[in-house]
Amino acid sequence: MTHAIGSENGTGSGWLRCDSCDDISFWRKWNRKQGVCPSCGHHAALDPRARIATLLDRGSFAPVAFGDGLLDPLGFVDRVPYPERLAAARERTGEQEAVVVGTGRIGGVATALAVLDFRFLGGSLGVGVGERLTGLLEHALVERLPLVLVTASGGARMQEGVLSLMQMAKVSQAMAAMRAAGLGTVSVITDPTYGGVAASFATQSDVLLAEPGARLGFAGPRVIRQTIGATLPPGLQTAEYLHATGMLDQVVPRSRLRDVLAELLDLVAVDRRVTAPARPPRVLADRPVRADTPRDGWSTVRIARDRDRPTAREYLARMCESFVELHGDRVGGDSATVVGGLARLGGRSVVVVGTQKGHTSAELTATSFGMAGPDGYRKALRLFALAERLGLPVVTLVDTPGAHPGPVAERGGQALVIAESILALTTLRVPVVAAVVGEGGSGGALALAVADQVLMSEHAVYSVISPEGCAAILWGPGQAEQAANALRLTAPDLVALGVVDRVVPEPDGGTQADHAEAAALLAAALERALSGLAELPRAELVARRRDRLRRLGAAPGAVERTETVGVAS
Repeated sequence: MTHAIGSENGTGSGWLRCDSCDDISFWRKWNRKQGVCPSCGHHAALDPRARIATLLDRGSFAPVAFGDGLLDPLGFVDRVPYPERLAAARERTGEQEAVVVGTGRIGGVATALAVLDFRFLGGSLGVGVGERLTGLLEHALVERLPLVLVTASGGARMQEGVLSLMQMAKVSQAMAAMRAAGLGTVSVITDPTYGGVAASFATQSDVLLAEPGARLGFAGPRVIRQTIGATLPPGLQTAEYLHATGMLDQVVPRSRLRDVLAELLDLVAVDRRVTAPARPPRVLADRPVRADTPRDGWSTVRIARDRDRPTAREYLARMCESFVELHGDRVGGDSATVVGGLARLGGRSVVVVGTQKGHTSAELTATSFGMAGPDGYRKALRLFALAERLGLPVVTLVDTPGAHPGPVAERGGQALVIAESILALTTLRVPVVAAVVGEGGSGGALALAVADQVLMSEHAVYSVISPEGCAAILWGPGQAEQAANALRLTAPDLVALGVVDRVVPEPDGGTQADHAEAAALLAAALERALSGLAELPRAELVARRRDRLRRLGAAPGAVERTETVGVAS
């Protein structure tokens, strides 16, 4: 909040004092910065009408009709009767309830929007708020609109008793209907968001954004102190802490929020998921693999491990027309090794997931040399589930020596989460294309590479174990070259074995020699693969993927015995 100095309302003249740094600034500076302190950057509260003005295209807001909730269902009286509290809140704010709902456009994309108002009884969730939110979601379902929620609340409304609690479930079932319909949802967490709102619809969205400094939690500091006598550590419920621990996708300053939302909505809105017409796949995909492609396993391993080869982030930056990175596994971690989010590739909205290495020692250390832990695979699982909900294809980029070994990973259930990732990819009812662009090491690679089509860069490798590990077990130390050749881990070998569908050519000198051309060649191959899968019915996708996997390593005639096994539509 801010306080007016020298004027009655702080909006027409005078000065404003920041509640964070206590600095005093002229009100025009605050307005120009959309309610952000010119001195310290503190994001002060905005009322719903001001918020709508900062987010929606000018003149596009239209209120949505809604039903009314029961007025004073309990006949509740504390220091004053509840109806008097409602009347005072309505007079003070000029709003009928603690939420304003409607539709509008953000960056030209038609969107359903709800903005909670903390001025109105602390933004509390009561039957009136529940009715308005549910009515908006039902309208979004009919009109096939994505949803943006801007939250600020102290929790459920005590004066309405258990009926206010039930609004958590009522709005949640409407959010579930949005998910089932494949409609994208985005929450913008503002300060503060607590209690029943935080524990229901605010955190049920596909993407969770937050303003800097916003607090989000189940119980506020005062409730925790009065209930169990504990004091929260400083910063525990802040957006910055929650982003670092995998609970939020991005912390977005108010000045950038509209642009980030516009990019997200352009990717998830039903009528924007495939541009019309989608351009044909790039002709670079027809470039043949060079005749001098090394067939020697060990020399290929050395090329695949070259530190100068493009990383997943570099591929995405060059291949994608748009990319919004999503963070966190929603459990407690945000892996630096697994990167992913929503992107546009060849005119199609896709979900991308890749393993990140790096070029310098510092980058490689930060990403554990491309070896993901359980938080990385949980992040991937979360993104796979998002792709399934939105009906978007999945593209994975694999460059990893393998999953991270060690006690921390084992305590986090490394084997279990890899198993879940493999299982999820076998059953996704959307197209999946995987590209092994460097190292493809063991189960850590397979956890991201079960796909309808598997591509492999010309000088990449893919194996059940590293040559060094194989040699140590079967030949003894110092025999990695012999093991590499025996493992048949090159792209031509794996095409012959039926594991890989297509070899992606590399520039002269390998991908490390020309990142731009390497990205163009990979993008062309990915676009071609996606184009071939796009029109297949979902049930057929799963059936084909199942059949593809069933044939790997099977003796001639073995597969025919399974052809009668059906796949649910």
